[in-house]
Amino acid sequence: MDPNRSFREAPLPLFTPATLAGDEAQTAPLQQGARLPSYISDHRARLRDRFMQGGADAMPDYEMLELILFRAIPRQDVKPLARRLIDTFGDFNRVLSAPVPRLSEVTGVGPAVVQELKIVEAAATRLARSRVMHRPVLTSWDALLDYCHTAMAHREIEQFRVLYLDRKNVLIADEEQAKGTVDHVPVYPREIMRRALELTASALILVHNHPSGDPTPSQADITMTNRILAAGEVMGITVHDHLIIGKSRELSFRAEGLL
Repeated sequence: MDPNRSFREAPLPLFTPATLAGDEAQTAPLQQGARLPSYISDHRARLRDRFMQGGADAMPDYEMLELILFRAIPRQDVKPLARRLIDTFGDFNRVLSAPVPRLSEVTGVGPAVVQELKIVEAAATRLARSRVMHRPVLTSWDALLDYCHTAMAHREIEQFRVLYLDRKNVLIADEEQAKGTVDHVPVYPREIMRRALELTASALILVHNHPSGDPTPSQADITMTNRILAAGEVMGITVHDHLIIGKSRELSFRAEGLL
């Protein structure tokens, strides 16, 4: 029996050679059926074992990225690309949430890498969202904050979301109202109230991010919130809070006495 057999890695069926053609490598790709060099196969085996034994907390960001990149580029050393992505975007979360055009500018990133990163990002967001949808929001506040940070904290442009609640404060819809620039997003109170009536919502939570990382509200944020609050009072719809999501913390208008 070939002693190296257990260290061989066959290309995964999810990606065809044509799909991988866009991924540049530091070295030429191995021919179909050729063995991975032992330093690559042994390294991959060690990373997988460490992940299974200690979980993500036992691994730095670039090694977590390597685990993802193994699938996208199954027959090459991906450590240089993982480090390049971290150097470019800053950390694991920012790599996953980076816009596709910016990811594609990084040497070594092709369609397979972009697809794999976006699958992981979507899975993380969907998992976090499942913990708050159709549940009483005010009694699962920490889960709501986790979801907002997962979905919005590392975006490079402002995004405004509205969480619509029923009479029991159960989250019945989570919708993106608008996207903007790095420091501005257009918001229309009339559209928010129209959608609330369509959903038979009784209350709202407003959420938007600050790409700068600082969740301190601007005067425009305060003015816009007051306009939505006034519109809600006319329609009998309560605005429970407005959350501004920064890179590492959030700000609550209600907690700050702004609502």
